[in-house]
Amino acid sequence: MAKSKRQRAEPVFTAEQKENADLQIKECQRQIDYDTKDFTIELLITKFNSGDFVIPEYQRKFIWKENNKNLFLESIFLGLPIPFMFLADREDGRLEIIDGVQRMQTIVAFFNNLIRLSNMEKLTELNGFAFKDLSDAQKRKFLNKSLRIIVLEEDTPNESRQNLFYRINTTGIKANDSEIRRGSYPGPLTTFIEECSKDKQFIKLSPMSGDREDRFERFEFVLRFFAFLNEYERFEHDVSEFLDDFLINNLVTFNKDEYKKEFDRMVSFVGKTFPFGFAKSANAKATPRVRFEALAVGTALALRMKPNLNVTNIEWINSKEFADYTTSDASNNQGRLKQRVEYVRDQLLKG
Repeated sequence: MAKSKRQRAEPVFTAEQKENADLQIKECQRQIDYDTKDFTIELLITKFNSGDFVIPEYQRKFIWKENNKNLFLESIFLGLPIPFMFLADREDGRLEIIDGVQRMQTIVAFFNNLIRLSNMEKLTELNGFAFKDLSDAQKRKFLNKSLRIIVLEEDTPNESRQNLFYRINTTGIKANDSEIRRGSYPGPLTTFIEECSKDKQFIKLSPMSGDREDRFERFEFVLRFFAFLNEYERFEHDVSEFLDDFLINNLVTFNKDEYKKEFDRMVSFVGKTFPFGFAKSANAKATPRVRFEALAVGTALALRMKPNLNVTNIEWINSKEFADYTTSDASNNQGRLKQRVEYVRDQLLKG
């Protein structure tokens, strides 16, 4: 009887391979030394207000919705288990928050009476309460509750800290792709993209909701611009993997001056040529990714071929053809991406 595919593929490891695996595990474990501590909520608030906690660049902005905050606070009142928070010792004696920023900020905001409890699922009598409205006994009990903290030792490499952030935020529904990339791949290109995403004219030309802005949607836009501009013909179907590869492969080798020149030239041209920038209308509250890709990359491709490009006809932007290319998200389709960016390029080159 023929062996199954699984049986045929079953690997056999030598004693040497097993020994090498053991050595690698031990080496990586040595890089992560930690201590487990229990901090009262009162101590966390005191240390937060005194500046003893540091929020690193790769952490996210505070984006919890009201419901998330209330469920978390209700869990504390109920005495339910709270997921560990991860901190790391710093050389200056302060603690870097690797994971737990939103929980920490929620606690501080509630203590400062900036949150009124609502939509309590179990403790319905607390709805409408701020911290100041609690009985003295409940205030003391709240502040005396302890949360379990994992504190990484000071000599834990930054790479290991960022890798921990990556693992925490890819094992649950927490960070989006842009947030994870910013935290997982720090370097010159990541920093440069962040700078471009804060360009005032670019912000004006790409309207979006505060929530999407806080979750680094413009960082995503700029990364897509450079990745597709330089390698759109290589793109196949997985956008996330494609963007990760581009960021990693160009993290320190990109030409900053050339990138800046192309980005600024593209933004300036779009601002002068398209009345609504990357958006569909003057009052738009959002900028579709596919529309942005088409206009930004198509414009930059045209400017590469004709730097002094002057366009008088943009009627095509209202055409059914352009709408077809940009109304459905075909980001995972290489053919559609190529169609929409080259369509804009070719229309602009017609003048």
